[in-house]
Amino acid sequence: MRTVSLDIAINGAFTTRRWEEPRNFMRLTREMGFQYHEFCADVLDPFFCGDREYQLKTAREIRRAAAEYGVRITDVYTGVATHRFHGLSHSDEACRRRMREWIERMMNLALEMGTDRIGGHWDAFSVEVLEDPERTEAAWRNIVQQFREISALGKKKGLAAVYDEQMYTPSEVPWTLEQAERFLTEVNQDSEGVPIYLTIDTGHQAGQQYGLAAPDTDYREWLRRFGAFAEIVHVQQTTPEASAHWPFTPKYNEQGHVSVSDVLESLKKSHEQAAGTALARCLHPVSRTYLVAEIIPSSTKNEKTIIAELSETARFLRQFIPEGGLTWTFEE
Repeated sequence: MRTVSLDIAINGAFTTRRWEEPRNFMRLTREMGFQYHEFCADVLDPFFCGDREYQLKTAREIRRAAAEYGVRITDVYTGVATHRFHGLSHSDEACRRRMREWIERMMNLALEMGTDRIGGHWDAFSVEVLEDPERTEAAWRNIVQQFREISALGKKKGLAAVYDEQMYTPSEVPWTLEQAERFLTEVNQDSEGVPIYLTIDTGHQAGQQYGLAAPDTDYREWLRRFGAFAEIVHVQQTTPEASAHWPFTPKYNEQGHVSVSDVLESLKKSHEQAAGTALARCLHPVSRTYLVAEIIPSSTKNEKTIIAELSETARFLRQFIPEGGLTWTFEE
């Protein structure tokens, strides 16, 4: 038998450019109703936030503050910063090397914070590359190799896993179900590093302007196919054509289409059928998953409203996953 634990968490994006003291990050996390916190790298970026001494000191302060308030840091996830660059998929090795440096430094900070997992998105294929099938295929081979090297580096440093997030434009792969299957297979096949898992986001099926269509536009299908291989699922309320990062409040639940009961049903289905999938030959199904509320408030939303909406989001999610989490059991 195989058991899987599920619980809710909050992504720290709500703190960026607002709170800077670690005790406040963690105090607010717990007061709003979350025991688990996915740290947002924009809050402590290894290139933009002070020097190495400051970063290490702050990472340790974050670890102490989390312990003080009974919060566990699940992982460190990229924020907006790394999404602004071609990064690991840039045609020039100097740019790829610089992004690898960012990742290595973030690994070090994550370990200082007390977590052994990092994730996010660190690359984008250029328009010039996507216009040429041969260059596109070369970019695919490159990104697979980059992640295999990151996997090996993670193991060397003592990490347990690395996550890559599915996105919603052709430049940020994987953005289709077929690409996700290929990516997970090729980065994990015969790997001697840590596993590379997929992060699924309930708002990242919004590539209709680039021709995305069903079933790629169905968040439930993404969860059914790959949920068993995702330790992190980003949940946000949104409409089908957008990634709005709304909270789960009556106002936004009325406008949005994301159903938490459908999320859980799809995750359970994925685990029920995981053993018979091709992916199971190169990647073990996960034993824990966090539904991370990735709510990104607008710059004009005041802090009292943010705290109220996130607190309401926690109460809403607790209707589906009670305090202490859920435990599912599956036959192998």
